[in-house]
Amino acid sequence: MDASATVRHIRITPRKARQVIELIRGKRVGEAKNILEFTPLHAARIVKKLLDSAVANAEQKKLGDLDTLKITEAFVNQGSTLKRLRARAMGRGNEIRKRTSHITLVLSA
Repeated sequence: MDASATVRHIRITPRKARQVIELIRGKRVGEAKNILEFTPLHAARIVKKLLDSAVANAEQKKLGDLDTLKITEAFVNQGSTLKRLRARAMGRGNEIRKRTSHITLVLSA
């Protein structure tokens, strides 16, 4: 059995979130928490909260010892994009895209 956790529409670009996800994919939970604790990127705090949620889900499902849990799947998909306009010269406007992400972690024993 697996335990998963997903966060949707989080205001961080998928590219930046993938940098952090790559660090912890395939690692044990304790090691992944340690890595996330000392990673200075903003996405690390978001992924750490998500990992804590996935561990709580695994505990709820009684998947066994929490020390043996391993991150089997971790991926980031692009969410909806907020579009804003920035005023430019001569009455023009440039579009600013504020991207969002959907982050998913799957743990298994």
